[in-house]
Parts: sequence; structure tokens; C-alpha cells
Amino acid sequence: MIDTHAHIYATEFDNDREEMLQRAFTAGISPVLMPAIDSETHPSMLQLEAGYPGQCIAMIGLHPVSVKEDFANELAIIETMLQQRAFVAIGETGLDYYWDITHKQQQIEAFEQQLQWAVQYDIPVVIHSRESTDDCIALIKKYTPEGLRGVFHCFGGTLEQAEAIIAQGFYLGIGGVLTFKKSGLDVVLEQLPLDQILLETDAPYLAPVPYRGKRNEPAYLLQVAQKLADIKEMHVNELAAITTANAKKLFAL
Repeated sequence: MIDTHAHIYATEFDNDREEMLQRAFTAGISPVLMPAIDSETHPSMLQLEAGYPGQCIAMIGLHPVSVKEDFANELAIIETMLQQRAFVAIGETGLDYYWDITHKQQQIEAFEQQLQWAVQYDIPVVIHSRESTDDCIALIKKYTPEGLRGVFHCFGGTLEQAEAIIAQGFYLGIGGVLTFKKSGLDVVLEQLPLDQILLETDAPYLAPVPYRGKRNEPAYLLQVAQKLADIKEMHVNELAAITTANAKKLFAL
């Protein structure tokens, strides 16, 4: 299986990164796709990619929470890197109205620029849409006619939002939140086909039950897969095959 979203370069893994990755590979999780946050995270992310070629794969992007007054500098760094080498995706980018909306306008500008790059370089975009799903859907609609494609990572919205995302040809990234009793995500996913669903952990965040509240890691993708298989009343191996094929298709793996 493919973990389509994990921050395995995060400092939370500094003491046992190699062991954590071996647990993932032993569990059959490979590759692990790494979304960027901002330029501070690039060195550790790219070092990890170089150390595990084909197993840890980097994206490039600016996370909305990292959009501050100097966001143009951050975007310039990304643009330079896009010109220098290929990346599997633009991400993670998007809008976040949960933590702070001081820089809401700048977030929108940064997001649009990254959507344009995804079209220009013909790679998918990985979208962070916390408390902002409807605005994110509205923005992608401007670019899907130009071939924009991607995934709403850590999807936790309504059935209507899910259907609107799928109607644009986008995927839903499903992670540990699915295993939380009160998420309501199980009811939404019951009613959706699997052909536009991806699995992810968002490690080190949002660990699935029974690890909820602890540090998340890619090996725990198995818990997410099992929960979704239970909802869909199918064998986990069948579900893994479908979602893995989806990830390979979107990210051209």
C-alpha cells in the first residue's frame, strides 16, 4: 500500500526514523509520499528522499499555515525548485481557516499560484482544506478545465462536499479520522465508490484507533485500510489493491 501523505521528515521522528520506516516497509507500506510544509522542511525532506530512493518521495509546496507576509519569498524558492527537478506533486497547499485567518488573502494568492504551477508542470496538487473546503472547491473549479487534478488530503467533509470534489475529478485522502467514533466519515464513505479514494496517515498527526493521541506513523495505514474495508464489507487486500491503484494513477507512480 501507498501512504499518500506523511510528514516522516518531522522532528517527532528524529530519534527512531530508520526503525519507523522499517516498520512501514515490513507492513507493506511503500512508497511513502512526503508533502512539503515550507522551505525550513525542504532539507530534511530531500535528504530522506535521497536516502530511500523510490520509497520516500517528495512533493513541493507551501502549507497555508506557513503563509505569512513573506510568502512571495517562499513561493520563489518553490518555483526555482520546480525548474530544477521533477516532483511527484505540488503540496501540500490550500487554505486553513482553523488556526488563523490573519493572512487569508495571502493564503488564497499562494494557493492559486500553486494551482497554476500544478497545471503548468502537469502534476497533481495535494490540498489542505481545514474549515475551508467549499472555498477550496470553488478555486479548483477555475483550473480543472485546464487539466488540474489532485486530492483533498485528510478529507472530513460532508457527502455533498465529497460529491462536489469527485465531480471535479479529484480524489479524497482518507486517514485516521475515519477510525474516530464521532467523525461521521464512515457514513459518507459508505455512499461513495472507491475509485477516487486514497489512503494516508498524515503522520505524525491524527493516529488511528487504537493509537489515537499517540504519534502516528505510516505502518498505521493498515488500521485505516481495515476500517474502510469493514465499511465497504470487503477483504482488506481487495481494498488495498484498489486504493493503491488509485494512488499510482494519480501520482504516476
